[in-house]
Formats: sequence, structure tokens, C-alpha cells
Amino acid sequence: MYTRSRARAVGIAGICLAFAGWAQTPSRPPVAAGKAPMRHRATGTFEVKMNPLPLDDKEADATLGRFSIDKQFHGDLQGGSKGEMLSAGTAMKGSAGYVAIERVSGTLHGRTGAFALQHLGVMNRGAAQLSVSVVPDSGTGQLVGLAGKMNILIDAGKHSYEFEYSLPEQP
Repeated sequence: MYTRSRARAVGIAGICLAFAGWAQTPSRPPVAAGKAPMRHRATGTFEVKMNPLPLDDKEADATLGRFSIDKQFHGDLQGGSKGEMLSAGTAMKGSAGYVAIERVSGTLHGRTGAFALQHLGVMNRGAAQLSVSVVPDSGTGQLVGLAGKMNILIDAGKHSYEFEYSLPEQP
């Protein structure tokens, strides 16, 4: 059932996605002790579908939201991801927050595997901060040892990414 509280939650999700358009600070991946990992930059586009999910607490405040995430990546990262997002809005316009985890599977510059991304977004009266980081030690296959941060950009409704990452050299 799509209620007024669900409609508000979807609005909160929109605000959370807007973080990406305002929080575009470049970052560098961490360096593992004793090794000089290869640093890379991947860019491309993606489509995202978000759908409201029920909250466990039937008495939850209408400012809370829960959503499924389904993405398709194109460019240097080819593949898809599935995940979940939790969001919270406030009575103050332009203030909200979200957290999300997504599992990405595909090929990154020719290396195949999977990894997890962790999102943390905070908007304080229109001033946004967004951090999307690879979960440490989440890489599988040829992406074992992957570390890095992803910037999400939104321009005229189109989503793109800039992914600064490091990987150990292939044997």
C-alpha cells in the first residue's frame, strides 16, 4: 500500500539522491602497509531503480524510509548492484540523512569480481556531505584487495560515477 508516509519517504529518497549532485569532493584510496597498490580511476554512467520497502516497525515515523537499490553500471565498471537504503528526513527543509549498502558484481577495467559499497549521506539545511566507500576486504575474484571511494554525480537527471581505487598488482 502506497500511503502518504510512503510518498514522503520517496521524497526523502529523492533528497538523499540529491546529495550526489552537491557533494563532489575528490578522495584518494588508502594505501596498504608495505605495498604500493596500483591506483586507478574509473568513470562511467549508471541507471538506478529505487523502490520503497516496508519498515520493520509498523509504528515508524513517516520521516523514515527504506528502499531497495538496483543499479546497472556502464563505462569502466560494467555490471550491476543490489542493495538497501535507510533514510530519515526532518521537519527542516533541506535536512536529511541516509545510509546504504550495495553489492556490486561485474568487471572493473577488465578485472572480474564483486565488492560492497557503503554510503553515508548527510544534508544539513542544504549543505550536503556524501561518502561512498568500498567496504574493506569485500572484494572477490580478481577484485580481492580493492580499496577506494566513489563519487556520484547527477547532472540533468543523469547519473554518473568517478571511482578512485587501488588494487594489488595482478600476479
